[in-house]
Amino acid sequence: MQLLGAAPPDDPKELQSEISARYERLSNRLQRIARYAVDHPNDMAMETIAILAERAQVQPSALIRFAKAFGYTGFSEMQQVFRKLLKESSPSYSERVRQFWEQREDLTRPLPLNVLREFAAANQIALQHVENTLTAAQLEQAVEWLATARIIHVMGQRRSFPVAAYLAYALNHSNRPTQLLDGMGGMLLEQLRLLSPQDVLVAISFYPYAQETVDLVSRAVDQGINVIAITGSSLSPIAQKATLCLEVKDAEVFGFRSLTASMCLAQTLAVSLVVIDV
Repeated sequence: MQLLGAAPPDDPKELQSEISARYERLSNRLQRIARYAVDHPNDMAMETIAILAERAQVQPSALIRFAKAFGYTGFSEMQQVFRKLLKESSPSYSERVRQFWEQREDLTRPLPLNVLREFAAANQIALQHVENTLTAAQLEQAVEWLATARIIHVMGQRRSFPVAAYLAYALNHSNRPTQLLDGMGGMLLEQLRLLSPQDVLVAISFYPYAQETVDLVSRAVDQGINVIAITGSSLSPIAQKATLCLEVKDAEVFGFRSLTASMCLAQTLAVSLVVIDV
């Protein structure tokens, strides 16, 4: 519940920060709206409450309760705050993706060349988003922690594993002591014994989030270890607990999610460490 006497956020960035800060205390239904609001701010600014309710898979009344939980008199007042963000920024990732799918040709015969073009176009959007979203301060903080860590631990399960494996490979080749927490041979617990407060953990996970990674982030935070989360939303389970969140939204084509933007970020972190040593 909103604290009595506390004015609701009037700045869109403050509103998004407040949503993230209070996410864990919201009900399951309001958490669903919170995730949609953070991931699709332009939709929140422009769409009707009926359309938003359908997309977030909740009842319209839940959107009103969501707005009131943050101190607004109703949803319309909260929507005005999101519209300020719309005036200040370029089209959101979700809007650019929607435009991409509306403009694409009807692929009645998805030939390999057409599939290539679809992935190339969608990945361009994802790369532009990661370039425009991540700040210099975020990247510099991540690189500083990696540069000064006793050991860099990297974990990513299932779809995230290729990114984790590449990052660990690249970091080792930049002469940084790096451990890939792959749990091979059921040895994950043994690998975790090396964790120390002088280390840093890079945790990579996207929806549906690997429980092993979520649990490891909690363990690392409890041990006072800096955690860099590479994930698809600031409200993901690992982002909520991490010391630093680097948000990446990879492209999705024909139900298959790409790794292009995630790999780009992994290369950025690894190469930045090499550059600072030159």
